[in-house]
Amino acid sequence: MRGLTILHLGVKELRGLWRDRMMLVLVLYAFTLSVYTAATAMPETLSRAPIAIVDEDRSPLSMRIVGAFYPPYFTPPVLIDQHEMDSRMDAGLDTFAIDIPPDFQRDVLAGHSPTIQLNVDATRMSQAFTGNGYIQSILSSEVSEFAEHYRSSEVPAVDLALRARFNPGLNQSWFGAIVEIIDHITMLAIILTGTALIREREHGTVEHLLVMPVTPLEIMTAKVWSMALVVLIASTVSLVVVAQGLLQVPVQGSVGLFLAGTALHLFATTALGIVLATVAGSMPQFALLLMLVLLPLQILSGGVTPRESMPELVRTVMLAAPNTHFVQLAQAILFRGAGLSVVWPQFLALAGIGSVLFVFALARFRRSLR
Repeated sequence: MRGLTILHLGVKELRGLWRDRMMLVLVLYAFTLSVYTAATAMPETLSRAPIAIVDEDRSPLSMRIVGAFYPPYFTPPVLIDQHEMDSRMDAGLDTFAIDIPPDFQRDVLAGHSPTIQLNVDATRMSQAFTGNGYIQSILSSEVSEFAEHYRSSEVPAVDLALRARFNPGLNQSWFGAIVEIIDHITMLAIILTGTALIREREHGTVEHLLVMPVTPLEIMTAKVWSMALVVLIASTVSLVVVAQGLLQVPVQGSVGLFLAGTALHLFATTALGIVLATVAGSMPQFALLLMLVLLPLQILSGGVTPRESMPELVRTVMLAAPNTHFVQLAQAILFRGAGLSVVWPQFLALAGIGSVLFVFALARFRRSLR
């Protein structure tokens, strides 16, 4: 009988979500367009950076330098005059602007050390940092080859046989798509569950439920399973249709095993959403509290940067967060094809953390009802 009550209450939550058009738009955007954007526009990748060149030398060497910049790292260079350089950078048209001085080729052939000016728009921080090194390497290579009249190929003392496992082409879009799905699973599980509780409190329907023969455990369990089901279905569609289908991201391991880990993670994060909703008194307060909790969870979980690069104290504290174990689990299964024999510690950790959060959330929920 209790199971039937929880089922009906969960269906009521799904109907409430269906009437909330903005939440539906958020779920749809998070698992489709946001995943595609994150995969195809990785911010740390140098891709089609706009570059302009002031060629005051007009020599074969300067034209050789102009021809050395091409896609996909840079856009075809725009030849401009010197007085245009500052105004174009002020307008944000160029990330890099190179000024080749007069008599540059003559000074190179004479054995002098002429200077090329490189202007960088440092407000585009990731491209500026990466592109600066690319440009210096290209300029040095082109000038050296021109001066020596041949393209040198040094034989290293030790030859490295590089084998890139799991991502042979070093395609960053594969990593971006999967990490975005992982982050949105955590985010939407907390948001949907928390807003479902606050919405009922603001509409006064919690009091209506309390006069019915239902318990706080049944009310909370219904919210947890219904919102977890929505996120689980949406993440499955996103992984199969957007990541594997549209973006051609190869999944090495079992999708079913990943979804089982996702269900455990949703058990923990939906309970966390209930906890935050009981702390917040209104929807604006819940949104502010969400920023304080969600950003550290996502940044310090190992999805953005490896946990090994973090201080020992941060790594130890973040072991209490469910998405730390979920990121390890998801990356091991989807990237490296790990089986249950490898990821069972993460499964066990998620089950333990979820149980603790569920009990704590139930206690908070009962106290808020009083």
